[in-house]
Amino acid sequence: MPFDLHSLKNGLVVSCQPVKGGPMDRADIVVGFALAALDGGAAGLRIESADYVRAVRAATARPIIGLVKRDLDDSPVRITPWLEDVDALAGAGADIIAYDATDRVRPETTRALVERIHHHGRIAMADCSVLADAGRALAEGAEIVGSTLAGYTGPVEPTEPDLELVAAMARLTPHVVAEGNIRTPELAAAALRAGAFSVVVGSAITRPEHATSWFRVAVDRAAAERAA
Repeated sequence: MPFDLHSLKNGLVVSCQPVKGGPMDRADIVVGFALAALDGGAAGLRIESADYVRAVRAATARPIIGLVKRDLDDSPVRITPWLEDVDALAGAGADIIAYDATDRVRPETTRALVERIHHHGRIAMADCSVLADAGRALAEGAEIVGSTLAGYTGPVEPTEPDLELVAAMARLTPHVVAEGNIRTPELAAAALRAGAFSVVVGSAITRPEHATSWFRVAVDRAAAERAA
């Protein structure tokens, strides 16, 4: 049965991507996070690597956004940079395949990636940094655009979601996924109000190392203020 994109409308997608090399970086734990997220009401999942997509697909028929992350020597692009990555994700069972849609030096053109995704009968999700990325991706045939990389192409990583970009993308297409630094339920709701079709939350739910550090910083700051 063809994947129904409408099943993600107004939905929460949980990104189950453990810290590489961390204690949660195991297939059984990723599957556990995924199933727990679905039990909690997630409409879909975002999973990194063909191996983890395959493991999660064996446990659920619910929607999966698949991607591969690589650290390349000759390109800053990390998300699904190669055509072979698309092939592997499609073979593993991803319904949607996410790729870096930024205008940077890359091993494969974005158009070639979209064409390969469609060759496998999958939906293409363009992870964007700015509005121009989204416009170009839609012209090349991507069905979904996401704010995933907003702020991540510069020297300083952001700590807040770019809801202005989400709103601007929503004027181009109804299929906008808000992603990146959505750390509270209030921010998730704000993203939907800004025009998002669905909202992805990752670290706040499935990366205890990151979530713990946010609380640790807040507690340390309060302790310092009290001692002053």
